[in-house]
Amino acid sequence: MPGPLTFDDLKQQVSTGAIDTVLVCMVDMQGRLMGKRFHAAHFVNSAWEETHCCNYLMATDLVMSTPEGYASTSWEQGYGDYVMKPDLSTIRPMPWLPATVMVLCDLLDHHTHEEVPHSPRAMLKKQVKRAEAMGLTPLMATELEFFLFERSFDEIRKGGFRDLDTLIGYNQDYNIMMTSREEHVMRPVRNHLYAAGLPIENSKGEAETGQEELNIKYAPALDTAEYHTIAKHAVKEIAQQQGHAASFLAKWHHDKVGSSSHVHMSLWKGFDPAFYDKDDALGMSDLMKSYTAGLLKYAPDIMIFLAPYINSYKRFVAGTFAPTRIIWSVDNRTAGFRLCGDGTKGVRIECRVGGSDLNPYTAMAALLAAGLKGIEDGLDLQPAFTGDAYAGEAPELPTTLPAARAALLASDLLREAFGEDVVIHYARAAEVEIEDFNRVVTDYEIARGFEMA
Repeated sequence: MPGPLTFDDLKQQVSTGAIDTVLVCMVDMQGRLMGKRFHAAHFVNSAWEETHCCNYLMATDLVMSTPEGYASTSWEQGYGDYVMKPDLSTIRPMPWLPATVMVLCDLLDHHTHEEVPHSPRAMLKKQVKRAEAMGLTPLMATELEFFLFERSFDEIRKGGFRDLDTLIGYNQDYNIMMTSREEHVMRPVRNHLYAAGLPIENSKGEAETGQEELNIKYAPALDTAEYHTIAKHAVKEIAQQQGHAASFLAKWHHDKVGSSSHVHMSLWKGFDPAFYDKDDALGMSDLMKSYTAGLLKYAPDIMIFLAPYINSYKRFVAGTFAPTRIIWSVDNRTAGFRLCGDGTKGVRIECRVGGSDLNPYTAMAALLAAGLKGIEDGLDLQPAFTGDAYAGEAPELPTTLPAARAALLASDLLREAFGEDVVIHYARAAEVEIEDFNRVVTDYEIARGFEMA
């Protein structure tokens, strides 16, 4: 598998004309790549040191509006600049785009040159450093689920997002014949991402009509967030190149199963799995038990980073493999937290709460914050649940975005982990989403009450 390019590699390829475009990207609050396309010669000559972007990019909603109410940026403050500082260790080819590479940037304050604390990359880096100070290395993996549609994004938008038909009309979970019909999209996705240096494992059909899943090998947490972000971006672009749309909306239709983004977590000490204890019945070390107890205790606090939008909460329906209760179990897909690889060195905990719309940087940062707090406080883990968690009596996860926002604002954990300003910033982001939704008259309301009210 090719790895990321060195800066010297890039300079050499630019000199031969093999590369002519550099995508200089930061990751926004929604987990999307934002930035500029540089002529490669200019990038290697000078722009590799830094470039700039408007600071509103860390205070927008999904449709890139500029809502008021953020302390970090506003009309009153004039919407100034942030510094985009390229991390030259992240240069990699984008093989589905001709003669193009990309580089990820850290986002710095224009005046202090300190990292912007509410930028997703900074949030995750802070928690990784916290783990490293404890002698631990977080390894993670995310699963990406999404739907492929017959028409392109432009055709669907011009049609008012109506009459949406998925590329496959059957439940295609593990079905080779059905997924063969999507290979003109998925084969280039796998191969292009592998050529870009991502450790792609496989793709498979998921348990709904037109739903796919892409699996990438576990890696250090920051690398995993990078892989997730690039893969999601690539899936959309490659699908569009083939005349289709790929949607990572958590729940695109009330009659369909939603799309998740499960997060697998383990901690290591050097080359040894810190989660493993050969003498434990399940192979779980005391450290792993405390980490998992932290995830359970603080699940409401971090919910907003696993389910950031109004639509996210439409996914949590019993009997759809989306969890509804704060519970852990052994290899049980009804639980919010599932123990995988029990009894082996590959033992790990899978968070099944997050949807495909999550930002991997902030989601993994929040999960680490909760788990590491569990270790620091030596929390005891309750016994594993057995049976159907949907029918259990464990506490429920927050069921709406307002409830998750309230849990965020009440969280001492997240204030300690990220800082007061970061908590307030993301609470405002949720408030913007709620305000915008509450202004809109939906098709449901018109169809239900136009005549009968």
